[in-house]
Amino acid sequence: MSTTESSRENNVYLAKLAEQAERYEEMVEFMEKVVKAVDVDELTVEERNLLSVAYKNEYRGKIEAELSKICDGILGLLESNLISSASSAESKVFYLKMKGDYYRYLAEFKPGAERKDAAENTLDIALAELAPTHPIRLGLALNFSVFYYEIMNSPDRACSLAKQAFDEAISELDSLGEESYKDSTLIMQLLRDNLTLWTSDAL
Repeated sequence: MSTTESSRENNVYLAKLAEQAERYEEMVEFMEKVVKAVDVDELTVEERNLLSVAYKNEYRGKIEAELSKICDGILGLLESNLISSASSAESKVFYLKMKGDYYRYLAEFKPGAERKDAAENTLDIALAELAPTHPIRLGLALNFSVFYYEIMNSPDRACSLAKQAFDEAISELDSLGEESYKDSTLIMQLLRDNLTLWTSDAL
């Protein structure tokens, strides 16, 4: 075996170790050495897969770290300054929706318990602060029911959330103001459509 072949095999081995340790930057470095060591031969199937995994996970890790930093930054401003100093109900609702949105963004890529906590934080905000017919509360219920169905793979939770939001809004439909009637009823229709679709999928 030539020195080049030995070095190539060694770097493949080190790349696998780096993958097991989830040290993707190092994995990228080892796979770059493998690629540069290849002269006439093509990469093997295993090497191609390792190269793909290395770059995909390094890129994903950097993007998620950047997104976390941005979300944490705006959440810090909202929690320490904006929500507490909001003088009108409209401002407070606007900032609370922002807070809910950014918790939802975090929830989409955070692992396990962190993802669930971020999702539940948003729902708690909407339930505590907004009327059942408020389009922002209904919109969050719609977004999160889809989130539970598609991201968390929890169809029961998704259906429960959508049904609760729809039923509570229906019970207070008479109190719905003219200015938000169109938005609220449109979202309610989407909630009902999703419920119909999801319950038929389960059959």
